[in-house]
Amino acid sequence: MSNREIVMKIHDLSPNKGSRKKKKRVGRGPGSGQGKTCGRGSNGQKSRSGGGPRPGFEGGQMPLQRRLPKRGFTNIFKKQYNIINIEDLNRFEANSSLDTEVFKKAGLISKIKHEIKLLGNGDISYPLMVKVNRVSESAREKIESAGGKVEII
Repeated sequence: MSNREIVMKIHDLSPNKGSRKKKKRVGRGPGSGQGKTCGRGSNGQKSRSGGGPRPGFEGGQMPLQRRLPKRGFTNIFKKQYNIINIEDLNRFEANSSLDTEVFKKAGLISKIKHEIKLLGNGDISYPLMVKVNRVSESAREKIESAGGKVEII
């Protein structure tokens, strides 16, 4: 090794100046500058452990979530469908069998947990075997007129 070559060792490494800051340790005596009340002031709700108003509290004013009108209804049993149109099936080869896994791999559906519904937007000219949960009448006619088959799973 020559005299000009600089060798860095692991004990020479240190973080940049000012990039690491020590955590403020409160309640460690008067010499720390954060002793006794620990920067919380003297008394009151905000000085207590767990103190402070709950989220959404507006100091006794009628809160926003109570001022706004409650309208409508959300059906928790609503079924969600992955929608596939006939025009989306043109990317597959003739006589291929299409099911949930094939649609997922092709990127036509996002979540397998939702049922698949086939709608009749578009045209198809070759036969396909399609397995879906729901199908519209127009989609069924177009698939069957092309020589294909629709199976409800």
